[in-house]
Amino acid sequence: MMRRMRALLTWLLVTPGLAVAQPLDPAELDALNAGLAADAAAAPAPEAQLHAAAPVGNSNPDISLILDVAGAWFNGEPDQRGAHDPQATGFNLQQLEMHIASNVDPFFRLEANLVFAEFGVEVEEAYGTTLALPADLQLRAGQFLTRFGRLNPTHPHAWRFVDQPLVNGKFLGGEGSRGLGAELSWLAPLPWFVEWVGSATMAGGACCARSFFGGDDLGVETPADLLYTAALKQFFALDGAWSLAWGLSGQFGPNASGNGNRSEIYGTDVFLHYRAPNSPDRACVSLQIEAMYRTRQVPDDRLEDYGGYAELVWTIDPRWEVGGRYGYVSGLADDPLDPGWVDGRHRASAQVTLYPSHFSRVRIQGSRDDRGDAVTWGGFLALELLVGAHGAHSF
Repeated sequence: MMRRMRALLTWLLVTPGLAVAQPLDPAELDALNAGLAADAAAAPAPEAQLHAAAPVGNSNPDISLILDVAGAWFNGEPDQRGAHDPQATGFNLQQLEMHIASNVDPFFRLEANLVFAEFGVEVEEAYGTTLALPADLQLRAGQFLTRFGRLNPTHPHAWRFVDQPLVNGKFLGGEGSRGLGAELSWLAPLPWFVEWVGSATMAGGACCARSFFGGDDLGVETPADLLYTAALKQFFALDGAWSLAWGLSGQFGPNASGNGNRSEIYGTDVFLHYRAPNSPDRACVSLQIEAMYRTRQVPDDRLEDYGGYAELVWTIDPRWEVGGRYGYVSGLADDPLDPGWVDGRHRASAQVTLYPSHFSRVRIQGSRDDRGDAVTWGGFLALELLVGAHGAHSF
């Protein structure tokens, strides 16, 4: 440290234009130069400094708990398709989620989401993410929600409604599209935000690969027995008030209806957002739309169906928001997954939400579910509480 201070003093004394200009004699300069050379020789190389600074593990990771509970009422037999949806009249524990995250070192980040339900605990997500790959590449490995569409990669505390849209539950699964595998993403060097995503995951699980192997997991014998997801994510800042996100997604994998039979799901999603510049209330309006088309090979036939939803939400101020959602999914005769879902199904929902703070939420929601042969009305009063450190949600 004294050598660096002497070098700085020398710079102050000999630099032109400064108030003091008293050059040192040759002996003093030689001594200072020798000190600087010794400092440089003793300093570790940059790569060694990086490894020395890298912690073996963070003993204080970010941890948060998020509780979602709801009181529900239905005037008939409900048919909720989401695993976190209120399922019956009365009190429902939607989930207690523990989120744990930390940078392992300069090269990897570890994240996990553990879900506590009434009858057990499950590892919803647990994956590592690279932090230092070249060429704007990023790799994830472990168990994760695939990045199909807009809603699927998110958790219930980021949803604008109490329950999951019909099409997500029917096509992807009650807990969304999820599995063990690996994902590679690339941020393209373009004037607007463009990200390409590709992943390979296990194709089994009724909860999370419903249109593929589902509950009849036949295992992996070749790469064709994996579930592949491809997605294109784009974002456009239209002007100071308007922004648009647009995505395209596809999933491709085997199904359990017969040897070599395949399923495919194609989707597109749009998120249009308006926020008035300099609004003192931070009022904004958002429109989110997702549409999906599914085709499946079954013995001696090919099944095709489609569905989607649109939700419009008005954030009045930081504490209040109101929203409406409409969803539709077509039906099929002789569908091995849903033999009773023959007619098209419509569901309309409306919600009013109060945010007492950034860490709590109270939501009232009503819905009308038309299944063709029956109409079910439902009402929810949902409470969410969050404690601990939790990162911001994606736009």
